Amino acid sequence: MSDPILSLDAVHTHIGRHHILQGVSFSVASGGATILLGRNGAGKSTVLKTIMGLFPASGGKIVFKGQAVERKKTHEIARMGMGYVPEDRAVLFNLTVEENFCLSMIVENEKTHERLNEVLELFPALKKFWKTRAGLLSGGQKQMLAIARVFVCDHSLLLIDEPSKGLAPIIVDQLGESLLRIKDKTKVILVEQNFNLARQVGSDCFILDDGRVVHHGLIQDLAEDKALMKKYLGIG
Repeated sequence: MSDPILSLDAVHTHIGRHHILQGVSFSVASGGATILLGRNGAGKSTVLKTIMGLFPASGGKIVFKGQAVERKKTHEIARMGMGYVPEDRAVLFNLTVEENFCLSMIVENEKTHERLNEVLELFPALKKFWKTRAGLLSGGQKQMLAIARVFVCDHSLLLIDEPSKGLAPIIVDQLGESLLRIKDKTKVILVEQNFNLARQVGSDCFILDDGRVVHHGLIQDLAEDKALMKKYLGIG
């Protein structure tokens, strides 16, 4: 069995006086999509931000591709091959779609441009609005841009936080199809409240509750465990 691409061992995170992550441990293998589930406030987004170095881990160890990263800065982690799509999308509203892509490219070479062509096939709306300021895009188009500009860099791991939030059901369906294609190209860790989307995209899942991992298993098995779904996700 190959080594995991990412592992967390007893990771703690404090934000001010608040002890958010309280000994989170899990690992993810290369390939496919791993889903982080849990109620609002369970610590899911904090896990991604701590992995990415946006919140410093106050204890524990984070290993990415065999290297400890819990003391590295965010830009150092990104250059190791980890991409991050935040919950608020964080596209640059005053820049065009094209300019958003240009700024996101860690390197610009033949491989990157091949990847860009692939991304524009995956998200054709972005090609249509190539010269349009990002602030004029719809919510779904902004989300597509947020994911696409990270995917174009050919990262070995993408952290994607709540991509379906605030989107219409038809756009969520389109997003799910895109994520299925993306996970065939690179490893994805997905935080998602929409259980149907999570079930469509991922296989392995972890449930967080009050800053701790309380369950690990296959998401298809979880879907059949009504008591567990009710207890930790509020889905009855």
